[in-house]
Amino acid sequence: MEYPINASPKLLFPYLASASGLAQWFCDDVRLDPDHRLNMVWDKQNHYAEIALQRPGRSIRYVFLDEKKQPLLDANFLDFSLEYSKITDGVFLRVTDYSDHSDSQEQQELWDGLVGKLRDQVGG
Repeated sequence: MEYPINASPKLLFPYLASASGLAQWFCDDVRLDPDHRLNMVWDKQNHYAEIALQRPGRSIRYVFLDEKKQPLLDANFLDFSLEYSKITDGVFLRVTDYSDHSDSQEQQELWDGLVGKLRDQVGG
């Protein structure tokens, strides 16, 4: 999924790559555990993830872990990439959500709402 966002990558990236930034639009709360894993909270349920790949200012990938914070085979992951278009002079957020959502329409609506919250935060 790709979304145009009227904000610079420098402004946007902290909302994608920091616990405090993610907590403002993505989930109810995000805590960085002492073991440097993220605890993302939705509906009072903990979901653990670790950063698997990061290109500062450009992209970040979160790989989800089990309840004991251990890696999973064929784990769900979430990838955020910022792309700049010279043609439109605009920034796009590309979201890759590799999860067990079976309803693609529901997943699209979920991301439309989340990215709408992000746009509200960054004014774009």
